[in-house]
Amino acid sequence: MTAFATSAFAKPATHSGHRFDAERHWAASLTLGFDCRDGLTRMVEARHRGPLRVQRPFYPEGRDGACHVYLLHPPGGLVSGDALSIAARVEAQAHALLTTPAANKLYRADSHGVAWEQRTTLKVSQHGSLEWLPQETIAFDGSRGVQETLIDLDAGARCLGWEVLALGRPASRLPYVSGRIDQRFRLYRDGKPLWLERQPLDPAHPRFAGRWGQGGASVQATLWAVGLTNETAAIEALRDAITASPRWAVTVRHGVLLLRYLGHERNEAWKICRQAWACLRPLLIGVPAHPPRIWFT
Repeated sequence: MTAFATSAFAKPATHSGHRFDAERHWAASLTLGFDCRDGLTRMVEARHRGPLRVQRPFYPEGRDGACHVYLLHPPGGLVSGDALSIAARVEAQAHALLTTPAANKLYRADSHGVAWEQRTTLKVSQHGSLEWLPQETIAFDGSRGVQETLIDLDAGARCLGWEVLALGRPASRLPYVSGRIDQRFRLYRDGKPLWLERQPLDPAHPRFAGRWGQGGASVQATLWAVGLTNETAAIEALRDAITASPRWAVTVRHGVLLLRYLGHERNEAWKICRQAWACLRPLLIGVPAHPPRIWFT
């Protein structure tokens, strides 16, 4: 983990165990497990610590369809010292769709510059299917932390997901001009690394504004799909389906389809990801897109 500034003037922990100095660490975790039993995907494990929860499973696509689960984080965002850990495992023949009810917020670091961290681990067994579709993340100016996603797939596993990140709040004239966010993606299949990526988002670094890097864009999105039988056809289908914006591109490397968006419009990024998901889901899993109800509330 990246080291951040600390203070020499440490204060004692409170009776609850929480600190309010540079060494604070407030952890929360959620572990989910899904299995297919009698043709029905069931949530067979749901362990949590701290303010991370799930609502009951939903089956809007029928009892033999995907198990929809909403991840709940009542605080609504991460502050200095928060450490969120989310893990989900999908067993053979099971199909789970995970999303969130609202945007995640990454708040400004405190006077000590203490970082937050958010780590997501997704594991899918052979012939299992997982869709990771959280709503967007909004990073406030001055936010500092690490956002890490680890995807571990068996041969024959299928996974489709995205991460949408909006830097700053331009509508409130509060751009992202300070802080640092490290985004990390690691995807393995049968233990072999297929996609390893680390992206530092630091407004003080030349790549943040340079055309060879972030290019000054305030919104970015990454969508991935693994397990497609015909990747060329999938790319052509995406190019036919997404025509409203030129600010995206798609490629395939080592069996991983990656779609990228780089621009300034959160709604545009979200729309492109949803269009891509609607296009790819039938090709990957064999069922039409069924948007979670929570997206419309």
